[in-house]
Amino acid sequence: MKKLIGRVLLGISILASAACTKIDNYELPDASLEGNLVSSEGGNLLTSQGSTQIRLEQISWSATPSPQEIPSKFDGTFKDTKLFKGTYKVIPKGGAFWPIYDTARVEIGKGTKHDFVVTPYLLIKNFTATLAGTTLTLKYDIEAPIGAGLPTILETQPFINTTKLVGTGASIRDFSDVYKVSINKEWSDMTSADKSITIEVPDMLPGRKFFVRAGVRLNDSFKSYNFSDIIEINVPST
Repeated sequence: MKKLIGRVLLGISILASAACTKIDNYELPDASLEGNLVSSEGGNLLTSQGSTQIRLEQISWSATPSPQEIPSKFDGTFKDTKLFKGTYKVIPKGGAFWPIYDTARVEIGKGTKHDFVVTPYLLIKNFTATLAGTTLTLKYDIEAPIGAGLPTILETQPFINTTKLVGTGASIRDFSDVYKVSINKEWSDMTSADKSITIEVPDMLPGRKFFVRAGVRLNDSFKSYNFSDIIEINVPST
């Protein structure tokens, strides 16, 4: 009896071993998608890390696919190198730009590139950052490519960090959020003075390097920001 039980257990062990060594024939995700969020006003749409996503739905796999997202980078580029080959519906979401309702149909394979042209809610123009001692002064103008129907302009603020990764979720609060300026106006109600911003940030740390940009937040469903470019500031040692 013991011999019989031993043979049965040996047989089960062999079958289990064979099952574990079965070759997985599924292909690994080796396709990629990269591109730019191109502003209709010229250049890339400047964003903050993850503030805008590229949403994908693989319709060649399922009629009701679960969406996946590629986060944008600060310079308005995006890239994902671990996608499955196939046909996707692709659309940018979540940024401070006029909504896009028509999804693009993209065949994604190795090295696929696709750009999206978007119209930003606002443009930050003439952005300067100057130092007087340890006081940093930011000046900039805001313009609207399309004024009618623009979401309410909520506020504007500096974003300051010690690295080039600077924006929402990546800034020093005491140099950034503390100097937020409330606006809470419709574009049509804003005067020329409202559209020309000056913000002073005192007590910058001597002997340190900072990266500075400005953002303007709107009351859309994402509470999103339009951003300026990034300026490097070196505060002299005292």
